[in-house]
Formats: sequence, C-alpha cells, structure tokens
Amino acid sequence: MSLKEDIELRELIRKTALLNAIKHAGKAQPAPVIRKIIGEKPELRTEVKEISALVSQIIREVNTLSLNQQKSLVEERWPESLVKEKVEEKKQLPPLPNVKKYPQVVTRFSPNPDCVLHLGSARAIILCYEYAHMYKGKFILRFEDTDPKLKRPVLEFYDTIREDLAWLECKPDEEYIQSDRIPLYYEYAERLLKAGKAYICTCLPELFRKKILAKQSCDCRHLPPNEQMERWQHMLDGYYNEGAAVLRIKTDLDHPNPAVRDWPALRIINPEKYPHPRVGSKYRVWPLYNFSCGIDDHLLGITHIIRGKEHLTNMVRQKYMYLHFGWQYPEAIHYGRLKITGAYLSKSKIVKGIREGLYKGWDDPRLATFAALRRRGITPEAIKKMIIAVGPKSSDVVLSWENLYAYNRKLLDPTADRYFFVDNPVQLTVKQIPKVYVTKLPLHPEKTQRGFREYIVTPDGYEKLAAFWVSKKDLELSKVGKILRLMELFNIKIEKLNPFCVESSFVSESYKEAKKAKAPLIHWIPIGNEIPCQIVMPDATLAEGFAESACKKLKPNSIIQFERFGFVRIDQVNSKLTAYFTHK
Repeated sequence: MSLKEDIELRELIRKTALLNAIKHAGKAQPAPVIRKIIGEKPELRTEVKEISALVSQIIREVNTLSLNQQKSLVEERWPESLVKEKVEEKKQLPPLPNVKKYPQVVTRFSPNPDCVLHLGSARAIILCYEYAHMYKGKFILRFEDTDPKLKRPVLEFYDTIREDLAWLECKPDEEYIQSDRIPLYYEYAERLLKAGKAYICTCLPELFRKKILAKQSCDCRHLPPNEQMERWQHMLDGYYNEGAAVLRIKTDLDHPNPAVRDWPALRIINPEKYPHPRVGSKYRVWPLYNFSCGIDDHLLGITHIIRGKEHLTNMVRQKYMYLHFGWQYPEAIHYGRLKITGAYLSKSKIVKGIREGLYKGWDDPRLATFAALRRRGITPEAIKKMIIAVGPKSSDVVLSWENLYAYNRKLLDPTADRYFFVDNPVQLTVKQIPKVYVTKLPLHPEKTQRGFREYIVTPDGYEKLAAFWVSKKDLELSKVGKILRLMELFNIKIEKLNPFCVESSFVSESYKEAKKAKAPLIHWIPIGNEIPCQIVMPDATLAEGFAESACKKLKPNSIIQFERFGFVRIDQVNSKLTAYFTHK
C-alpha cells in the first residue's frame, strides 16, 4: 500500500493541516505540517519526498475551505486538538482597573501555612504575581497564620510555600507573617473600641444569633468606650475563658445579609491548649480573617486584591471597618471557582490521606500538590500559561488534566531527548540476520544536531542470531507468521511464541516492505545494552522493564520522552533508573 492509500496517515495530515490553517488565518503552511508529521511518525523520515507531495495535496484541499469551515471540521472530528493548539496562542491578562489612581500596583498572595500548596493555589499566586510585574509593581507574600486552633499552622509549611513560589518563578518582593504582627492588630482594635466603632460581646452565641437575625442589637453594643476597654483588658489578661467574649465590628444591623451584621473581629483561643508553632503561648487573643486581612491590606499598601468570589461577603464586611478608619478600600477582583476534574484540591482530604498513610508523601503522584507536579515533570511555565489563559474571569471554570498536559507537552516536545523503554520485557531472538547493522537513533527527530544513540547489532553463530528485549504488550496480538518491524532497524517474522521468549527470523530491511505487510512498529533494546528501569505512574502503580543503556548518562531532574510510552522525569540514576511518568 502506498502512502497515498494510507487512510490513517491521510487523516493525521488532514487534522494537522486544519489546525495549522486555523493558526494562520485559514491558510496552512506545508513546512510545519511536514515537521509535525515526521515528528509523530519518525519512521517516515525515509519517505520525505512522498510525504511532502501528499501534504501539499491535502493542504490545497484544506486551504479551499473558509476559516469557519476549517474550525467546524476540527470541532466536529478532533475537538480535543483545539485545546492543544491554544497553547501556542500568546495569552495576555486583561488590564487591571483604576491603575492610574495609585503610584504603584501592589498585590499579595496570602496562604495559611497549614498545608502544602497545590494546583488550586496557582490561580491566586500567578495572577497576583503577573499583574504586579505587568505594571512594574510589588508582589507580597503574607502568611495568614492567626488561627492556632482550627487552621493550625505547621512550621515546615512556611518553607515549603516559599520553595513552591520560587519553583513557580513567582518570588515575592516582600514577606510578612501575621503572627509577628499581633501587637499591631491590638492597637487598631483599641482604636475602634475607643471610637465606639467596635464592642466586646459576651452574649451566648445562640442569643446573639437570635438578636442579629431579628436585626436587633445586643446589650453589649451600647456600653460606653471605657467599659468596652475594661472588657478588652479582661480578654487579654485571661479573665474570660475561650468563647466567653469576642470583639465585634459595628455595621448596619439592617443589612440584608445577616453574616455582615456586627461581624466578629478578634476572639480568645486557649494558649495552653493551642500554642502557636511560632510564638508559643504568648497570645490568647487572635484576630479573625477579616480583621487581620483588612488591616494588613491597608497598611501594606495593597492596591488590587485578586481572590475567589467566595470572598465577596468578606469584602462587604471589611468595607465597614475601612469606613470606620476613613480608609479607601483597594480595587477588588473576584474570580470564579477553578475545578480540575480528577484532581484532589481539598487540603483537608490531602492532610487526612497523608496521616492515614494513603499517600506516601506530599509529592505522591496521585496528588495535585506542586511537590507532586514538580516530581512528575510538570513545568511551572505550563502552569503559568494555563492560568493566564483562564485569567481572572468571574465565571466558574472546569479544566481537566489534559488541559495542563497540552501546555506542558508543547514545552517539552522541542526539548526532551528520545529514548527506548521496554515495559514488561520479553526476550526476542532473531535469526538469519544477514549482516552487522549499525543503527543511529536520533536523540530528537527534528534536531539531529543534538546527536544520536548508536547500537551495533552483530549476528552470532551459524544461525546468525541476535537477541533483544521487547515489550510484552507489543506481542500480545501477534501470532506465528506475523511480520513486525523493529523501529529504525529491520523487519522480522514470528516463528514461535512463548510467554517469556519469542523466536523470529529476519525478513527484510526496507521500511516500504513493512508498510506493505502492515507490520506493526515496535521498539527494542539489544540484550546487554539495557539498564533496569522503574517508572512511577500517576496512580502510584509501577511500570517496570528496561531502558536503553544510553540512559545511564542521564541526570536526575532531566525530562525525556520514552518513545511510544510518554514523557518522564528522571528521579534517580544508579544501578536502576527510576523515573516518574509525566504524560503522553
């Protein structure tokens, strides 16, 4: 069968040409299409002339269609390819509002150090960082660690968060830790109490809730400032037990949202029972989120708050406090929820899985933590590109792992060297090999200047025999008499099939004959030129077999592609090669 008659190949060319046409205003370009086809099917390198003619013919057909017709065809037949092609588009963030009001744009990322960061954190980090640098402003890291009871900070996570930001290339210009700023929060709490804008409430929670739902004030609200200050001092000196008193910010009791009415700003946490990992039992009164966050956003000069729309009510609460102080509230951008199907983005579930031994560590490949993504070979640039493409839109967004993989694949494909890996290996013997074969396999199909891996296949004995490792799955559908092609080498015919050993004979060298016989292409490693290899898959299972001996020179953290298997990140190189699977 000629290449022109190969329906599967024609479909691949048509898809590639259509995608290229969409990128170039409806007119596909032959050269990139040919490179793409040869890259996906390196065995066609010897057929470049025929491939070029076929590509030119199909491009002529594609270019007669309108751009809308081209898009409709791709959406109908290959919708997933549009996601991949969007990676190449240069995405930019929309401008920030009211930038000219401020001498400098200042943004912040404010994590609670009670867990490691994960893919769900990426949106806040990257948007805040990118906007700050877009306007030559300042990006602040602020640890919100003022809840030693329910969201207990963990010392190690301060450093892991810093490391994750450095890996994402979103290093902050300044850093603050809220547990260092408690006296400052006390100062502003006292200002509000003295000004009659806040009060110490000692009501039972049930009574207060009943009053607030009825839009009524409790008796505590009307005590004069001197009595409020006395109660405040009792909170600080231990007169009140945990839960017995709380500082509340006065708001409009007629506000339609009960959650806004006289919201709690500071509360008591038993320091002996819940010591803070950084400051120990030094404080018993701790600010709640809206108070510490609101105070810091003003004092640190934050001009643009970029966060999820679940904080809309918090903005309303904080605006009352800003009004009391006479401050101007920053610009607020609230984006919609971002969901990654199949990804565990719940911190509580991640922590629970670690504690129960379900996950081996924070970098377990089943997790979407930055540590796990880093170990698998997901690049920070791919994460950035995906987040920038999504942007700060207010609507909810649902993505899949494949969206992230598409961005990562585009980054890895030009840089990752190619090697062979034989999964679940079976010994293959080939007899009647007519000569010594010297095979040079390029490290990259489109960049031959990178170099080659060279293997010499020398037939031995009167049977002129050589032995190889091949993957068991490549032989599962084979039968006696079946023709196979060892990639970039020669064609063989199966003579005998056993579970762990296959016997075959040399047929021919020509790839054209393999095409004519519809021979499957399989990869191989000469026995004696292998290194044991273990690949940790995304579901934490192991793929075990042999990698070619050229992999012994690889360095940890390098990302390569095992042909017909996928991209992997090299984790360890010693007597055994250990790698983590990235994606196809």
